[in-house]
Amino acid sequence: MKILGIDEAGRGPVIGSLVMCGYLIDEKNLEKLKSLGVRDSKLLTPSQREKLVPELKKLGKSFLVSVSAKDIDSLRSSLNLNKIEIDMMNSLIKKAKPDKVIIDAPEKNTMAFAKKLDIEKSIELVCKNYADKNHVEVAAASVIAKVERDSSIMKLHKKHSYFGSGYPSDPDTMSFLKNWIKKNKDFPDFVRKTWITASELKRQKEQKSLKSWK
Repeated sequence: MKILGIDEAGRGPVIGSLVMCGYLIDEKNLEKLKSLGVRDSKLLTPSQREKLVPELKKLGKSFLVSVSAKDIDSLRSSLNLNKIEIDMMNSLIKKAKPDKVIIDAPEKNTMAFAKKLDIEKSIELVCKNYADKNHVEVAAASVIAKVERDSSIMKLHKKHSYFGSGYPSDPDTMSFLKNWIKKNKDFPDFVRKTWITASELKRQKEQKSLKSWK
């Protein structure tokens, strides 16, 4: 049986793309996958994740799809983030053609979420919260997605200077955004302008309240 684990990286940041991975593996290789020490990407260091990726690709096949910050802003005029992710999941499933799919569901009502997916009846579907912590094939997908997103963030650092992780909770990210909007009329395309973090900073600039920032 071919099992596809699906997870994403970059759902919540204000900077950068949303990356989703589908990791396809034969059921007979799951024990080998566990022996590698694969866990939810958030429980691994960057170096541990990077070392795992080549080994993961030897045991299974990865499928990646990403949506840029600019496209997220454009799509959000008609779709919420969950619907964007559903479209990404459907795309991965059609590419991978698995016998079984295990998804880290972004909604608490996993049964309702499962009904929103466009999946052939012949495919067994498992939707769970925190599937990346309880299913090793989903954890593998989370690792590959995280490494892919981190790589894209590093490229932006080289081009536009260091701005941290891209998450609003990161002081380096907030400092970058504040300095950028002080000097420019708007944020660049790699910033999610529809996120409240960015839109609020722009609103403050328009109200000429940036002088109070330190």
